Amino acid sequence: MASLRPKRLERLSSRLSQKAKYLSSMSELANYTGLHSLRHFYASWLINRKEDGGLGLPAKMVQERLGHASIAMTMDVYGNFFPRTDDGTELARAADILLS
Repeated sequence: MASLRPKRLERLSSRLSQKAKYLSSMSELANYTGLHSLRHFYASWLINRKEDGGLGLPAKMVQERLGHASIAMTMDVYGNFFPRTDDGTELARAADILLS
């Protein structure tokens, strides 16, 4: 495999940055631009459910792939991305059992 020369690496970085800016400009809710937005896109892809086009990985695996020092950091930043599993049916069933 050919090594990346500084000029070639600069061009690649510039193209990736342009693509990231374009992608983030397509969303009015984008909080990040440039290469950092690709990191958040990658994180959301790791987290999203398989039926939604993601990988559906557990939090610990996402932490390892993103290189976070602790699971707390991953959950602080991306906790709201994880699908909720408590849709209320378990609570309703428990309430029925307790009250019957």
